Amino acid sequence: MSSECPEKNSWPELVRTNGDYAASLIERENSKVDAIVILEGTPVTKDFRCDRVWVWVDRNRIVVKVPTAG
Repeated sequence: MSSECPEKNSWPELVRTNGDYAASLIERENSKVDAIVILEGTPVTKDFRCDRVWVWVDRNRIVVKVPTAG
């Protein structure tokens, strides 16, 4: 876990799960974040925010990277 963001901020156990399920679980485990499901390769802003988690998915909506706050 990053010391920059309080609360739980990394979910390696969600890799290879459904992205929508992952997003809902992330928001339940840390109510301070907004989990955003996004297709791998989509351009995103590079700013660091503790209240955002990108949930990177493939075309089948399966999580392909560890969701992490920032």
